[in-house]
Amino acid sequence: MKFRELKLRKDPACPICGEHPTIKELIDYETFCGIVPEPENNGNPDEVTVQDMKKALDDPSLHIKVVDVREPDEYEIAKVAGVPLLPLSQLNERFTELDPNQQYYLHCKAGVRSMKALNFLRQQGFKYVKSVKGGITAWSDEIDRNVPRY
Repeated sequence: MKFRELKLRKDPACPICGEHPTIKELIDYETFCGIVPEPENNGNPDEVTVQDMKKALDDPSLHIKVVDVREPDEYEIAKVAGVPLLPLSQLNERFTELDPNQQYYLHCKAGVRSMKALNFLRQQGFKYVKSVKGGITAWSDEIDRNVPRY
């Protein structure tokens, strides 16, 4: 193996190590090259998190109503204060109780029935509906541990 050493003189006009440096920190390479970061993929665009649901409940100025689509016996076991019940099994007869121009977050136990309710309401002309991912189970895990899991 063979090595060769070179001695180089410092360039006084170098923007990094010269007498008057102008570059003092690393640049953001992706921004410099015009690479736009991809938005976070939260999975399904029709879903929101329980944190989003909490914001909707805490801030009435958002004008988002939350509806529980579980069955009455489940609602008696565990519920989120202030969230009305409209069971999925009754939705096809009672959907006219809802305003099709209102924004709704629908939740159930884990997010499956709320997606079914969302699809049904979309077929009826509702444009502003979202399903709460993880449902009341996620609410119990992430927001309020006092809400029983079943």
